[in-house]
Amino acid sequence: YSKHGHHDSSIVNKVIMTLIIPPHPVGEISQHKGPPVFTQDERYKMVRAIKWVDEIVEGAPYVTTLETLDKYTSDFCVHGDDITLTVDGKDTYEEVKRSGRYRECKRTQGVSTTDLVGRMLLMTKTHHSNIVNYQQHTDNFGKGPKGHSPWTGVSQFLQTSQKIIQFASGQEPQPGDTIIYVAGAFDLFHIGHVDFLEAVSRLSDKPYVIVGLHFDQEVNRYKGKNYPIMNVHERTLSVLACRYVSEVVIGAPYAVTRELLDHFKVDLVCHGKTEVHPDKDGSDPYAEPRKKGILHTVDSMNSLTTDSIVQRIIKNRLLFEARNQKKEAKEMAVIQAMKRREEEKGKERAQAVNH
Repeated sequence: YSKHGHHDSSIVNKVIMTLIIPPHPVGEISQHKGPPVFTQDERYKMVRAIKWVDEIVEGAPYVTTLETLDKYTSDFCVHGDDITLTVDGKDTYEEVKRSGRYRECKRTQGVSTTDLVGRMLLMTKTHHSNIVNYQQHTDNFGKGPKGHSPWTGVSQFLQTSQKIIQFASGQEPQPGDTIIYVAGAFDLFHIGHVDFLEAVSRLSDKPYVIVGLHFDQEVNRYKGKNYPIMNVHERTLSVLACRYVSEVVIGAPYAVTRELLDHFKVDLVCHGKTEVHPDKDGSDPYAEPRKKGILHTVDSMNSLTTDSIVQRIIKNRLLFEARNQKKEAKEMAVIQAMKRREEEKGKERAQAVNH
């Protein structure tokens, strides 16, 4: 299988055989889609950390050809039900579609790089509380000249129990496992998080890593600004997709309490080298594991933070706005062409009936 470099968990969770995911070279992405958010090496590392991925082809061409599929012994390639276009507006999967070696998976509504970039540029809290206001204040981000493309723009992600089941490992701790607990926001899940979780998992031969995710209001209390960019439902699936994570506690308490440690039978509590903010009452949220002697500080050797990613977006604001406007304009042109073809076919069918 092969797929484009931006990862959409709703697609990869369908794959049960060998998967070859080619993150495109940055130059090709810039040419066809606009500036990528992450560097080439960052994207490679992120995709490798997804638990459904078995192999990566580095530097794969943007346009998927039969030659590429044959080279990597792939039966067919997979993409979402959105369209991907080259810089001149052609379908990047035209060749493999004609040959019958293309499969399509429905993308999860409300999950897109376009939407997340829009939230970062907006820098308000409305993307969590009021989606209508968010749509009214998108600052022309991703607005095409004629209407709106169904593939570009803002839509709200709606969590379901089935999505969580698809992402969850379903495995309980086994005898001999070291149960490790970590907590945080894990917002805009990135390689800083990946490196931290990988370092945590290396602390044991048989790690069972539980990630406690704080609710949105709690994250905003200690991070401020408009954080978190992603709501707790989106953050849950992002973390569950990581191969180093065994379980997620949705809406974990900010303080790591004795009750929590006993409930999950935690052997080790880990935290990175980032600042630990006090609880609402000013107390140390890690007082209990510190007292029990099971608190461990882990240095991931990676300084990337969610805030630094947001700063990248803001720095290139105009480029990203232009990227999405061009993307939607191309998509709208394709939609109009498809509509015209359907109208022409309808006329031809009507004429055939009349004659």
